[in-house]
Amino acid sequence: MKRLDTVTLRDVEEAAQRLRGVAVRTPLIECPALDELAGGRVLLKPECLQRTGSFKIRGAYNMMSQLDEAQRARGVVAFSSGNHAQGVAAAGAMLGIHAAIVMPEDAPQAKIENTRRLGGETILYDRYTGDREQIAREVAAQRGAVLVPSYDHPDIIAGQGTVGLEIMQECGADQPDQVLVCCGGGGLIAGCATVIRALSPGTAIHPVEPEEFDDTARSLRAGKRLANDASARGICDALQAVTPGKLTFELNMKLLAEGIVVSERAVREAMRFAFRELKMVVEPGGAVALAAALSGQVVCRGRRTVLVLSGGNVDTGLFNDIQSEHAD
Repeated sequence: MKRLDTVTLRDVEEAAQRLRGVAVRTPLIECPALDELAGGRVLLKPECLQRTGSFKIRGAYNMMSQLDEAQRARGVVAFSSGNHAQGVAAAGAMLGIHAAIVMPEDAPQAKIENTRRLGGETILYDRYTGDREQIAREVAAQRGAVLVPSYDHPDIIAGQGTVGLEIMQECGADQPDQVLVCCGGGGLIAGCATVIRALSPGTAIHPVEPEEFDDTARSLRAGKRLANDASARGICDALQAVTPGKLTFELNMKLLAEGIVVSERAVREAMRFAFRELKMVVEPGGAVALAAALSGQVVCRGRRTVLVLSGGNVDTGLFNDIQSEHAD
């Protein structure tokens, strides 16, 4: 019987088989300007090029594709600030499953519109006064639907872990010294770390978070789950989990190196760098690992570093404002 309290390399490999032909196998790319600034070799994993614009389709499809016919007929419910919403909606469209997603009313409009365009039903709430998980559970109970969590489920984690599996396959014998991954609830980095530590025990995996939302970094230091301040605000909407997930934190406590925290100023500069040097649109939450390298929050000199650019779903207005800052 499959254990529901852990995730293994085998789980991720099986997820990769389910995702074949569904998820884009995003490349590892290099940027000479980044290598020069960092003083080492830096490889970028651009999940902003993934279907729906982020890595989230991997976990959503991996879980939803395993539902039986009765479960599929009753539909699914999810809660998300936007990227998981789009992944669930897209997976639902491919699998013929109705998907309802509880989303904050102040989520980037592009994420709300894309979720609806993909066929998802959106249920909006106030993120500062409402509990999205409770709302989603109530809707699921009323409908008899299956809840598809954003991160705290073994099938979600295994699906997200295919990002790490692809990284290790692309690196081959040239194993990275360190891998930096954005961290909200911790599903992506838990899945990636499961793979990377199994295949390359000497590789350090660092979670990267924006200031004010550094719950994982603080929790790792404390050895227990800590929450963010409820009054915290920031532009990295994709990384605004209240606290690390229960399962994700159990895995991450065993697998991760220390957390890295970056400023919003560094995130904005990383977004400008990605557009200028890589010709890529990267959303704030997707740019934190790049921000850590560019701002010197992590030492890259003389090391082989992999950075995950986790998503590219950002409203045009915010993106334009950030690109125009400090323009010559």
